Order: sequence, then C-alpha cells, then structure tokens
Amino acid sequence: MHMADALVSPAVGGVLWAGTAGLVGWSARAVQRHPDHGNIPLMGVAGAFVFTAQMINFAIPGTGSSGHLGGALLLSILLGPHAAFLVMASVLTVQALFFADGGLLALGANIFNLSFFPCYLAYPLVFKPIAGTDRRPVRIYIAAIVAAVLGAQVGSLFVVLETTLSGIAALPFLPFALAMQPIHLAIGLVEGLATAAIVLFICRLRPSMVDFSNTEASHVPVSSKAVVALLGVSALVVGGGLSWFAADAPDGLEWSIETVAKSDAVSLPSSPLRENLGSIQEKTAILPDYDFKAAPIEREHSEDVGGPVVANAGTSLAGLAGGCLTLILIIGLFIGLKRWQVSKQG
Repeated sequence: MHMADALVSPAVGGVLWAGTAGLVGWSARAVQRHPDHGNIPLMGVAGAFVFTAQMINFAIPGTGSSGHLGGALLLSILLGPHAAFLVMASVLTVQALFFADGGLLALGANIFNLSFFPCYLAYPLVFKPIAGTDRRPVRIYIAAIVAAVLGAQVGSLFVVLETTLSGIAALPFLPFALAMQPIHLAIGLVEGLATAAIVLFICRLRPSMVDFSNTEASHVPVSSKAVVALLGVSALVVGGGLSWFAADAPDGLEWSIETVAKSDAVSLPSSPLRENLGSIQEKTAILPDYDFKAAPIEREHSEDVGGPVVANAGTSLAGLAGGCLTLILIIGLFIGLKRWQVSKQG
C-alpha cells in the first residue's frame, strides 16, 4: 500500500506531510513523557524485522495479487503506540529514500495510512479491549485479526480518498474503493494471523514484554536480550534469504489500479515539486525495488525468454542493508530523544 508520487498531487502530499510531521512531533513528546530507554535495542531490531518482513509478499489465491505484513499493529503491541508510530515512520523513510519503495512526495501519506490507523485506532480501540486482561490465545487471535483488518480497511480507504482529492480521473472513487477494500480485507486477515502468532510466541518467551499476565508455570521466561537477539536473527534470515521467495504478483494497491484503470501507469500532470523529489530519490535510492539497478531489466528479459527468475545477491543485500539502516536510524532517533530529555531536565 506504498503510494507512488504519481498518485498524489502536491497539495494533498503537502497537507499529509504537514500532518504527519505534527504526529511525529506529538509521538516524540509522548515517548519522552514515558521513557523506557532500556527498550531502545528492542525498538531498533523490531523496526529492522518489520522492514525485512515487508519484503515478503504473499500471494492472494484467485486474485493475481499479493500482500505483505504492515507491522504497525505488531509494533504497537510490543512497544506501545507512540514508539511504534516513530518506528514505522523510520521504516517507511528508509524504504522511500534508499529503495524507492513509495515516493518522497507521498511519504507523508504513506506514513499516515500505514501507521496512524493501526497505532492510534486499531491498537487502543480494538486490540486492547478484545484481548482483555487475561489474554488467552483465542482472544489474542481474535483481537489481532479484527484490529489488523480495521487498520488495513481504513488505511486503504484513505488511499482512495487521497487519489480522489488529487484529481486522478482514471481512478474514480467508487470503482477504486470496490477494488481496494476486498483485497485489503484478505491482506488484513493474513496480517492478523501473523501478528497473533508472533505475539504469542514472544509471550511464551518473555511474558512481561507484552504484559501477558496469565502464563503457565511451564513457560520459563527468558531475558529480553534473548528476544531482541531472536528478532535480530529473524530480520537477518528474512532479509538475507527468505525475501528471495516473495510472490512477484502486484500488491493490493497495484492490482487495484490495474483492475480499475486497466493500466499500471496512472499519474497526474507533471509538476516541478514532483520532478525535483523524483530526481532526489533517483540519487538516494541505492537499491531501487530492493535490487541492483540493472536487475529489473534482467528479470524482465528472463521472463520474456521463459527463463526462471532466480534469487540474487541484490535482494539479499537490500534486505540486510535496509534492516541495518532502519536499525541505525531508529536507535539514533531514540538516543537523540533521550539526550534531549536529559538536557531539558538539566
């Protein structure tokens, strides 16, 4: 659901940039009011894990489309909504700057759509009330599925609203919504199942990390350092190897655009701002589309001649580099917030 710059007008993109910047500042202040600086390593590796997890697209049977884990709901459960929003903003910024996944003009919209609704709507208003205080596995699964579906549905609806307000005539509101909502319902269901499975696994290892009060005596809690290490290793494995096997079908947004507009190339009239930001992105994107720059052409040629699309070093490098960049950015961000708080108190 990463929007390209071609889908948003400068006015819509600018408004969402401003709104998202305000939300980032508000979240940062909230984190400072309730600091838990011991969680900085967890925030970093959780962000790296979400970055690599988003590289794995799963096929949606019978549609020709695919989806991937959003991660904001999972981060909210592990870190709280304020820290989760900042971590997601970092993930999406790294994706846009270094991998050309989502446009720079659309970055504010992408952060808002993919982060705000899961962190500040689905998690506090749906997941927590349904999960309750005992948090039995069945309640965790129900809470995660309902919350993930809600986050995906509202986020995808806002994508439709943003393209409509941007004036893209090829994507009229009702047909576009009728394509986006069902496909993101399926994506939300899968994300809910995956989120619940990960949360319950972490709960068995370290119940206190998610305030899991009712645990069986046989579940021996392990150090939070072990959980951090496990997430870090998982990010390395997913980004360095499992990302090879991601479905190559268009994601939910791309599929919906092709379904409605009968084309995968929908855009607004050119503007100096969009062109300048596109030029900047071309220079900063070291591995566009999570691969070496020549790789997309090579893959297209391979498909044309009937050859297999094989795993390659570019994908592994993108996963590992992206995870590391995300880790560095998040740790730097939260250390900066910590020092700022200390300096204010001093």
